[in-house]
Amino acid sequence: MNLAELERKLIAAARANPPSEQAPYAFEKRVMALVAARRVEDDWTLWARALWRAAATCVTVMLLLGTWSLLTPQSSAPPDDLSLDLEQTLLAAADQDQPNDSSW
Repeated sequence: MNLAELERKLIAAARANPPSEQAPYAFEKRVMALVAARRVEDDWTLWARALWRAAATCVTVMLLLGTWSLLTPQSSAPPDDLSLDLEQTLLAAADQDQPNDSSW
């Protein structure tokens, strides 16, 4: 079939039947209902949900660990002095005797 002839016939048929100026019944209402039903979520909403869930998880873990630390039996030994342990740990390298190596 000749493509030029087919194109000419299609254009002639289109010109003979112009499109209607009238929209289908309730077309605008259907479109607006679809637009209104579409749920728009921005990035801030997603971040806020994730952070609230993380906060709830952190509070739960904090309460569990706090309860566990309060309910553990305490020993009758005197409590360790953490400041003394920290000082000994930090100064352990300085307290060691450094050999004098003259080979460098």
